[in-house]
Amino acid sequence: MTLHHVELWVESLDAVLPGFTWLFARLGYEPFQEWEGGRSWRHGATYVVVEESPARVREPYDRMRPGLNHLAFHADDVDAIAAEAGAHGWRLMFADRHPHAGGPAHYAAYLENEQGFEVELVATSWSPPG
Repeated sequence: MTLHHVELWVESLDAVLPGFTWLFARLGYEPFQEWEGGRSWRHGATYVVVEESPARVREPYDRMRPGLNHLAFHADDVDAIAAEAGAHGWRLMFADRHPHAGGPAHYAAYLENEQGFEVELVATSWSPPG
């Protein structure tokens, strides 16, 4: 079984749309649905929705609170995506430990956008030495 879909509710669709549109396209996701206040992208049988929350947020999003911490995707070109991310509203987290912030046997880039959403890009073709 695979994941069917994930929905991210955001405070402002306009604020996050450029960064997520670039990221999902870069990861091979194709535009799927579009409606007032929301968009979705599909890769195979799985899709991701980014939708403006009907509740007006009283506090900014914080991935450290209960709820969604981050999304993790397989990626063939982790380093290239990480290098391009800054131009699209994402910053590299844990830069001093990149690409092994998850440990020596894990090759990934951790990105965060201005709204605090984190995305982990896990290398699909990397094997730890030894």
